Amino acid sequence: MKHVSVLPLKTIELLRVRENGIYADGTLGRGGHASMVLEKLTGGHLYGFDKDAEAIRESTENLKAYADRFTPIHSDFRNMRQELENRGVYALDGAMFDLGVSSPQFDDPSRGFSYRYDARLDMRMDTEQEKDAWTVVNTYTKQELIRILRDYGEERYAASIADHIVRSRTQKPVDTTFELADIVRESIPARELHKKGHPAKQTFQALRIEVNDELGALEEGVRDILDILTPGGRCAVITFHSLEDRIVKKLFKEYSSAPFVEPRLPLKAAQMEQASFRLVTRKPVTADEDELQVNNRSHSAKLRVIEKI
Repeated sequence: MKHVSVLPLKTIELLRVRENGIYADGTLGRGGHASMVLEKLTGGHLYGFDKDAEAIRESTENLKAYADRFTPIHSDFRNMRQELENRGVYALDGAMFDLGVSSPQFDDPSRGFSYRYDARLDMRMDTEQEKDAWTVVNTYTKQELIRILRDYGEERYAASIADHIVRSRTQKPVDTTFELADIVRESIPARELHKKGHPAKQTFQALRIEVNDELGALEEGVRDILDILTPGGRCAVITFHSLEDRIVKKLFKEYSSAPFVEPRLPLKAAQMEQASFRLVTRKPVTADEDELQVNNRSHSAKLRVIEKI
């Protein structure tokens, strides 16, 4: 399935692209958002990052018309600041992140992301890294599995699922996505099986986040980018579940809040240090009805934007 970028018009509008600006796309994918930034650049430049080598290959081809102002970089966005500095870039006029898994990753059975296809458990966004979902499922302790399922999947039956995984792998390794999905079904009450959504959805989400350290990378990457924004520069982040959105909301609140000042200190307002960022979106932007009709993935998307003062 072709990947369709989420909230593209709103993202580019709120990013407020400067034609001579320097920008970074932390989640290049197939280049959907990037192409819209590049269309607005004349003397500027866009650096596009993705840890998925296939995404880099495809986006480089898709964006070849902009080769003079576009640099693709095969790297996790947690490394963006260092990679930019390696190229002599120490400040940005804006950055964007479209988090989660792309449609091509989900729809390629060999990547082992989805419970819809029977494939070896993998879930690596960067296929060159060692840790994959098979390793997590077959080597983590029961307590480690419970923690992952609870913290990253918000799975209420985490203990039961972890117990069934550990017992199952004593007979043989849990090798495939279908095998894991069957274990999840056996681990939860029958009444839950008839509820909306696949019963293994939260388990697969939790494993994917653990394999790719998505939440750790998110906080590191966004902090690094906020620190190098120029005045007036903006950072836009699209999240797809509450764990991601919570991190972005907390970070943006931290950066847009003035440092605490002891109320009893005899300071005038002009002497107090002010916040160095402001929230462009006080509430997250979500998809309108038109986008929802053409892109089902946008149902859970939330866009937040912050600006350096």
